[in-house]
Amino acid sequence: MKSLLVIAAAEGEEHNPLLPEWIEVVLALVVFAILFFLIKKFVAPNFEKTFAERSAAIEGGIAAAATKQAEADAKLAELEQQLADARHEAARIREEAREQGAAIVAEMREQAQAESTRILEHGKAQIEAERQQAVTSLRAEVGTLATGLAGRIVGESLEDDARQARVIERFLADLETADASDAGKDA
Repeated sequence: MKSLLVIAAAEGEEHNPLLPEWIEVVLALVVFAILFFLIKKFVAPNFEKTFAERSAAIEGGIAAAATKQAEADAKLAELEQQLADARHEAARIREEAREQGAAIVAEMREQAQAESTRILEHGKAQIEAERQQAVTSLRAEVGTLATGLAGRIVGESLEDDARQARVIERFLADLETADASDAGKDA
């Protein structure tokens, strides 16, 4: 091929643009080798170093993120546990409040029942006292009326207290016997 080039150059033919000059090829190979050596010696190690640093930084960031995520998960679990405990405590407090409320209501009912019973007993005692007072008052009046009536019927005065008391007692006993016999007939 060299011989063709030399012959063609000698003949004065014009250079074919598709075929490179041999000097250009050699020069290109030398420049390529120099550039390859410089890139391999200076540029590639810096790229490798930067790549390693970035990889380490990324891996460190991923590890730090994983650590932070684990811490966040642990904190979240702790907070959820505290929330569950707080809910449980609130439920317990509500239940205690309900129980205390029920106890208070029961105690108030007991007190109201006791007060009601006391008022009823007091009322019954007061009614009984008033009844006794009325019976005593009626006995005295009936006795006075009976004595006056008996004195008119008999025609003598029953002003003597002992005699008056005997007559009154006999009269009331007869009344009670008559009431008892009337009650027996009604039954």
